[in-house]
Amino acid sequence: MNENPRLTLYHSPNTRSSAVRVLLEELGAPYELAVLDMTRGEQRDPAYLAVNPMGKVPALVHDGALVTELVASYVYLADLFPEAGLAPAIGDPLRGPYLRWLAFYGSCFEPAMMDRAMKREAGPRQSSPYGDCETVLSVLTGQLRQGPNLLGEPFTAADLLWGSALKHLIAFGLIENADPFAGYAGKVCARPAVARVAAWDAELAAAQGAPA
Repeated sequence: MNENPRLTLYHSPNTRSSAVRVLLEELGAPYELAVLDMTRGEQRDPAYLAVNPMGKVPALVHDGALVTELVASYVYLADLFPEAGLAPAIGDPLRGPYLRWLAFYGSCFEPAMMDRAMKREAGPRQSSPYGDCETVLSVLTGQLRQGPNLLGEPFTAADLLWGSALKHLIAFGLIENADPFAGYAGKVCARPAVARVAAWDAELAAAQGAPA
């Protein structure tokens, strides 16, 4: 690992990039923050579109290499700082399950939750990559009930991703505020790194004139 990585996170408060900042804090990683004011449309400025043509955050630049998408950022960073112990190494029996749950978040959980938020039906089951919202939540519920963390005893970057997401979805009323979701999300979000980033985001949002 590069001892002094040149790592920049493009961030806007209370967005998916907040989850990446939480991970960076948990890893104890040195990084620079490039803040975008989405209330002013800065994510659509040509300067930022040259970084991420999708006009979205998060975006990471590490020694000139660009990493976008939330799950990719998690995989990349947890492997970049292995001393933090948040990612099972290649060869570890938990490596496959760890990658499974990270991929399941992006490919199944997020689109299923968007269906629920938009009050729309999933596509035909034979052509849907995630089936439907009820199936996704049933699979997740079964895994969390095995506890105490997503992969059992080890706490990994996957827990940071899932715990933070579940907390927000409970707050928005998209997921029931009950166990196993509530207890798991509460435990993860009680970690100091989560609280720090939430406080910083509130300050950033206030400075930008947006709701915290």
